[in-house]
Amino acid sequence: MKADIHPEYNKIKAVCACGHEFELGSVEKEMKVEICSACHPFFTGKQKLVDTAGRIEKFKKKYAHLEKK
Repeated sequence: MKADIHPEYNKIKAVCACGHEFELGSVEKEMKVEICSACHPFFTGKQKLVDTAGRIEKFKKKYAHLEKK
């Protein structure tokens, strides 16, 4: 390997939006993530529905005729 061309590898703390912190290695100085294994529905088993701009209502309205059958 050539000297002085590789970025410095650091131990950093990544912080999730839920407040969970975990340590990992990266060339970045700090890392903020939106979702982690402590709050992701796949790992927690809890379903969270985040309605963005009425998407759920739009979906239900679109497929309401199929539900009646």
